This record gives sequence, C-alpha cells and structure tokens, in this order.
Amino acid sequence: MSTMDGGGDKLERTLGPLMLWGLGVGYVISGMYFGWNLGLPAGGTLGLAIATGFIIVMYVTFTFSYTELACMIPKAGGAFDYANKALGPNWGFLGGMAQNIEFIFAPPAIAYAIGAYLNTFVESDMTLVFAISAYFIFTGVNIVGVKIAATFELIITIIAVVELLIFAGVSLPHFEVANLTRNALPNGYSGIFAAIPFAIWFFLAIEGVANVAEETINPQRNVIIGFGSAILTLVILCILTFTSAVGVGGWESVVYEAGGTQALDTPLPLALKQIVGGSSFLYHLLVWVGIFGLVASFHGIILAAGRSTFEFGRVGYVPRILGKTHSKFKTPAVALIVNMIIGIIALFTNKTGEIITIACFGALSLYIISMISLFKLRKDHPEMERPFKVPMYPLFPLLALIIASVALIAMTWYNKGLSLFFYGLMAGSFLWFKFFVKEETKRLATA
Repeated sequence: MSTMDGGGDKLERTLGPLMLWGLGVGYVISGMYFGWNLGLPAGGTLGLAIATGFIIVMYVTFTFSYTELACMIPKAGGAFDYANKALGPNWGFLGGMAQNIEFIFAPPAIAYAIGAYLNTFVESDMTLVFAISAYFIFTGVNIVGVKIAATFELIITIIAVVELLIFAGVSLPHFEVANLTRNALPNGYSGIFAAIPFAIWFFLAIEGVANVAEETINPQRNVIIGFGSAILTLVILCILTFTSAVGVGGWESVVYEAGGTQALDTPLPLALKQIVGGSSFLYHLLVWVGIFGLVASFHGIILAAGRSTFEFGRVGYVPRILGKTHSKFKTPAVALIVNMIIGIIALFTNKTGEIITIACFGALSLYIISMISLFKLRKDHPEMERPFKVPMYPLFPLLALIIASVALIAMTWYNKGLSLFFYGLMAGSFLWFKFFVKEETKRLATA
C-alpha cells in the first residue's frame, strides 16, 4: 500500500495568527521583488502608480470582505466553497477553477524569477534548472507538513521583509523626484489599463490565507488578525519599494540592463547596481537575501494551491484522488504533485509576463465571484454565524467588485490572445464538469 492510500480527507489544525501573517505576507512578497517592473514599459511610473492606487483600494476592500467569508465558511477550498454555498455548483466550480488557475500559474512565474536571481551568480544559463529544482524542493517541504511549511514560511518572510527595508535604506538616500516624473506616462492614459496585471502582482494571492482556515486554530479570531495585519504590511512595503527603486534612476533603469532592450525579472538588483556596483559585497548580499522573498511567495502559493486543488478533489469535482491526504503527514500530497507537474510545463514557455497575466485573470474572476457570493449569502442566509462582518457594508464589497470588474475588462482588451486562452480553459473545464460530474456529487458538495 502506498503512503497515499491510507490518507483521509481531513486537515489538521495547527496555525495561529503569527503563522497566518507569515503566510499572508509570504504569499505576496515576491511581487515586491519582481514582476511589477514589467508594467513600466506600458504604463511608465505614473501609469503603474495610478493602476496600483486603484488596485490597493480593491485589495483592502476585498480583503475585509473575503475575511467575512473565510470566517463564516472556514474550509480549504476558499472561493470555491463560498460560491458553492451562495450560488450553487455551476458558479462554485467556476470560482474554484479561477482560483486554481491563479494559484497554479503564479508559482512558475516566481520559480523563473528565482532561477533568474540565482543565475546572476553563474556564468552559464542555469535559470530553468534552478527553477525546476525549486519546484521539487518546496513541493517536498509542503508534503512533509503544514506546520513545518508555515514555520519555514514565517522565517523566510521575516527575512524578506527585513531585506526590503534594507533595500529602501540603501536606495532612498539616492532618491530624486525627477526620476519619478521623467517619461512618466510613455503611452498616454491607456498605459494605466495595460499596467493593471503588474499592479495586481504586488498583492496577488493574499486571499490564500483563507485556504488554510481549515488548518487554523480558532479561525474566527485568527484569520481576522492574520489577514488584516498582512494587508497593512503589504501596502506599506509596496509604496516603499516602488518609490525607492524607481527613484534611483527612473523606471527604465529597473526594467532594462544598461544599454539593453530586454525586460528583466530583477528590478531590485538593477537599482542596487546603480548605487553600489555589480561586484560589491553589499550587492551580492542583498541579491542573495532577496531570493528569500521569492522563495516565500513560491513556497506559500504552492501551499495554498495544494489546498485549493485538494478541495476540488475532496468534493468530486475533479478525480477524487486529488482530495486524498498523505497517510503520515496529513497533507494534500497528490494535489501538490499534480500542481508541480503543471507548473514545470508552464516554465518551459519562458514567458514570465504572460504567466503573470494568466494568474491575474484567474484572480480577478475569483474576486468577482467571491464578492457576488458575499452579497448573496447576506441576502439568502442571514442566519449563518458571522464572527467577523466586513466594515462599511455594502460599500467595501461593492468597491472591490467594481474595480475587479473594470480591471478584468481592461485586461481582456489589452491581452486578447491570453484572454482567449484563459476563457477557453474556463469554458472547456466547465463543459467537462457539466457532462462528466454526477448530479449527486454536485448536490452533496453544496449541502
């Protein structure tokens, strides 16, 4: 008998508020280290800044709204479970599928950035080797146990936060306002909309905290503390990192190597190189420590993705083997391994910006369905216990819904090919769900 065969479908409660803060910040913090700078050629400093301002409003209002759902229905499926309860199996499936796409496509983009950071220390191109190795290592860590995984996440997240503060400390003395205003809107106001996916990347996957609610001690209290403190930390780090990095030499200097035309995944090293040079001890130290930020998000989103896929399997919306836990470690091992295989396949496309955009399509769809679910549950199930209620209802969830909808429309317009891929994937999987998942399975999943 394999170690998977004896596994059940129950997750163990081991996480407290500090661990949740570590997970919440850790899921997202790689967005400070890379990815956001790929929006600068489209939007410039001003375009990306305006897009980021709207996205910050969306994430703050969404996070408080999502916390109500997470505390009310503390299950590993997150958005899938909320939509299933509020809107029925069809929308439950679509919400869960959008969540899976977000969580499965974000890690390969981060893995490639880990490879790119590590590759700065070797002469030959080892980026893909480093990226694939990261997948095997951190999928293994997640299989061994959620408490070990979360403790590791907390440690590297703290290191990554400290690193960003050190980076700001080194770069801010070289900050010049003129660097923020030079060529600030290279493509006019349309660049604001084109930059949206990369503004979202600053905060993508914060909602992953909800996916470990089932493994949280006293989730009604601890999810609130973890979510709230995480989003506050991230907003501060986003503003600080964006301003200090671009302020050193203008936006072009954190997108391209000097004299180059290819956009790179290493904005912070590019900024540092202008200050201390590419061979100094401080440069190498900060780049090495910066890898912790990438690892924190990579490892954390792998954790959340495993829970999301696991829940889909547990209710029978995909093959039930994906909903089995490891007999010894009580973790969703099969789901983690399947997600890893898909992620490694995506790595071979070598298209970080496109992978980020696909993940953002999934995220925005998830946010829209989740906010509609919140309104529906308030209307249809007022009797459900709500240990936390979103402040300023209905304004907060309405703002999140409106901004997410506008962002999704804009992304569809500016990324027609990728939108066809995303919507095709959603439609194809939905047809499979409609014709091959039994009605009894759907009925039990929404009970």
